[in-house]
Amino acid sequence: MNTSTVPEPRTAAAQAARRRKTETALQRVHDAIARIRREKAQVSVVAVARRADVSRTFLYDNTEARAAVAAAMADAGERRTQMLADQDDAREATWRERALNAEEALKAAHTEILTQRTRIGELIGQIRDLEAEWTQEAVQRITTENTTLKQRVRQLTTDNRTLDERLKAARSNLRFQDRRVADLEAQIADPSAGAQQ
Repeated sequence: MNTSTVPEPRTAAAQAARRRKTETALQRVHDAIARIRREKAQVSVVAVARRADVSRTFLYDNTEARAAVAAAMADAGERRTQMLADQDDAREATWRERALNAEEALKAAHTEILTQRTRIGELIGQIRDLEAEWTQEAVQRITTENTTLKQRVRQLTTDNRTLDERLKAARSNLRFQDRRVADLEAQIADPSAGAQQ
């Protein structure tokens, strides 16, 4: 009896089972890669092996599995490179816009400074023109007259207050005199009322 040969149907069944197991494992690998991509996680042999529930040896030994992982890692690298390039472009555009805004603001500031300097120069010129019209003696004379006028205003204010107080006193005396005259007129009109008092 020859023991080295195995019956053909058992071999075919074993090979078919191995193929199904390999195809199932490959399907899990593809599903794991798709999940990792959706989650935008990093693609690696360890991550795929863990998610697909296969050994790392399987990923290295199986040509199709190794090619799928390598393609996913390359694609992730390209996407990451593209994403970094897009971020750099966006940053550069932002900085370019900020630089242009800063230049615009700087130009506006320089224009405003020039306008203000021109206005200040005109005002200083007007002050000098006014100062040139007045001699030192004229300024001193006007200052003295101003001081005299202030003293006169103070004196008039004091006099006005005094006259106001006198006017109030005179009005009070007048009211008193009016009452006194009214009483005397009443006594003259009715001598008996005056005698009773």
